[in-house]
Amino acid sequence: MKRRGFLSSLAVLGASVPLVNAKEVSGDQPWEPGAVSTPPSPPRQGGRQYLTQHEFDTVAIIAERFIPHNEMSISGKEAGCAIFIDRQLAGDFGQATALYRLGRFVQGTPEQGPQFVHTPAERYRLGLAALDKAVQQRYQTDFISLTAAQQDAVLHAMEANDFPLGSGIDTQAFFELLLQNVREGFLSDPLYGGNKGMASWKMIGFPGARYDFRDLLDKKGQKLNIIPTSLIDNSL
Repeated sequence: MKRRGFLSSLAVLGASVPLVNAKEVSGDQPWEPGAVSTPPSPPRQGGRQYLTQHEFDTVAIIAERFIPHNEMSISGKEAGCAIFIDRQLAGDFGQATALYRLGRFVQGTPEQGPQFVHTPAERYRLGLAALDKAVQQRYQTDFISLTAAQQDAVLHAMEANDFPLGSGIDTQAFFELLLQNVREGFLSDPLYGGNKGMASWKMIGFPGARYDFRDLLDKKGQKLNIIPTSLIDNSL
């Protein structure tokens, strides 16, 4: 089809599409802080939402081993990474809502993405139980009761796929899931339960959910010391 004919067909197609009800967006510029009428709703409070207490404590210890407390920042445990993960597992992420779930599940190449029968919430439940069982067989106790050095040794072995968890658990994949989620909890907006006091944002100099930076455009090369802004008034 020639270019002119192609463009004409598009015009006809556009004219045949029925109009949808449009919504009027109110509000003028410049935006004023605090003027938003429908801010995001904070997560439901009131303790754990998916993990058992023992599972929660295990995830918190793992978060502390991944991100230990030092002079730069609080630890992953102190930042609330376990709270973040618990809430995510109780929601759409944990239930794999956005993923294809009808199978068949075949182990493919890394480029083909994850091929898991279980949802992330199920993987945590099975993986944490398998971790304790494997640790019990080797150390005669559970993961929480190990020394910090022993916990590090177990996690390093998991990362190298050298600590079999059995029960059909892919040890390295479970380690990578834990590491990814702890990172997300440490760097996320406090709205989601982690990054307490915006500690990680302060550490890396991230300004957070600021509306714009027009008041800083003339400060090129200067140290700004911006206080981070969360989606909620008070971090959790």
